[in-house]
Amino acid sequence: MKQIIIVFLLFPMLVWSQTSFEKAKNLFEQGKYALAEPLFQNDLKENPTNSKTIEYLGDISGYEQKWNNAIYYYSKLKTTFPKNANYWYKFGGALGLKAKSINKFKAVGMIDDIENAFLTAAKLDSKHIETRWALVIFYVELPGIIGGSETKAQKYANELISISKVDGYLAKGYIDVYFKRYQDAEKNYKKAREIGNSKTTFNKLYDLYLNKLKDKQKAQKLKEEFDKMV
Repeated sequence: MKQIIIVFLLFPMLVWSQTSFEKAKNLFEQGKYALAEPLFQNDLKENPTNSKTIEYLGDISGYEQKWNNAIYYYSKLKTTFPKNANYWYKFGGALGLKAKSINKFKAVGMIDDIENAFLTAAKLDSKHIETRWALVIFYVELPGIIGGSETKAQKYANELISISKVDGYLAKGYIDVYFKRYQDAEKNYKKAREIGNSKTTFNKLYDLYLNKLKDKQKAQKLKEEFDKMV
């Protein structure tokens, strides 16, 4: 009888905790990060090892561009779960975005940590699409003198093709656009569109025609074809 009474006494507290987390999660999914954050922080005080709460707080920090906070939360996750590729990917992403927001000389000192985080994620999960996209962008945008390499970028674009042909051809198109090889980019973006036929693949090819190749006729024809399908 005493056990039953104790359960009833604790029940409201358990329900409140669950409701608090679910409410925070719902607010997060609605994009109401400022409202969700204090609820997640309250939940973390009561459940300091709740990895989902820590991840949500890291994501909110990222959306709010509070890179140091995001790095802190993701660092906790990848340290606690060193074999989780997604945590390593998010940690590397937060580092990378912080590096873009600070002095270039300070950012150079973060390059090894960013690269290591992405490479670790790629090694842990051979089918992690976001990590391979991050590595493509990382090696393309990074100057060669400090580690940038089109060869490495193409390597991960090829890996993307084996996982998701649409992503792979989009990645190759991205590399071509970066190096102003617009004819090659057109071929890759057309392949991506033929396979995916999505708004994303349309936008990439349309932007290429309109803003890079300066071919308004091709851009208009593509738009007319896409509009018929939506």
